[in-house]
Amino acid sequence: MTPSAPTPAYRRLSVEERRSQLLDAALSLFAHRAPEEVSLDDVAEAAGVSRPLVYRYFPGGKQQLYEAALRSAAEELRNCFDEPLQGPLLPRLSRALDRYLAFVDQHDAGFSALLQGGSVVETSRTTATVDGVRRAAAEHIMRHLEVTEAGPRLRMTVRMWITAVEAASLIWLDEDKQPPAAELRDWLVEQFVAVLSVTARRDQQTAALVEALSADL
Repeated sequence: MTPSAPTPAYRRLSVEERRSQLLDAALSLFAHRAPEEVSLDDVAEAAGVSRPLVYRYFPGGKQQLYEAALRSAAEELRNCFDEPLQGPLLPRLSRALDRYLAFVDQHDAGFSALLQGGSVVETSRTTATVDGVRRAAAEHIMRHLEVTEAGPRLRMTVRMWITAVEAASLIWLDEDKQPPAAELRDWLVEQFVAVLSVTARRDQQTAALVEALSADL
């Protein structure tokens, strides 16, 4: 008789490992369904644990779990724009957008509910978390532009473009992810140059940046 394979030893997860497991399960569910459509039972089932265990780690219930998942997703989005300050600017921006669009693609239909609001569980804290992503993206772009003190017109232009990227991402999902992500990325980079060029007509600081960027085109 062939001896059976030994049963793997059970390993108790640490507090951080268990918390990460629950957040991963929640993010997976929120990626495809609006938060109000996800129950704690759904999260427990996805993580392979009991509902009381979910409450043990998130005693505030679904609201606390949603906010924690949102912060985790927000951190991932912030990292999308964390590109090394090396080489020409526009290829750097393209790589950052590649990561951003990959995140949108991965989270699919839940992107709006997860990071754009419009949910019954939205609060001032969730709104601040999402706004923090936008501000972090703007700060990264200013560093890539090598601007330490941006004027109001340049700041507004960069923040308007970030808003346009978010809107384009949502429309892209509505349009069944057409055009292809690489084409959308190039289009958004071209729009970045275009909006800077418009602002340059009214702002000397932006005009100097556009002149420097012309070498990348």
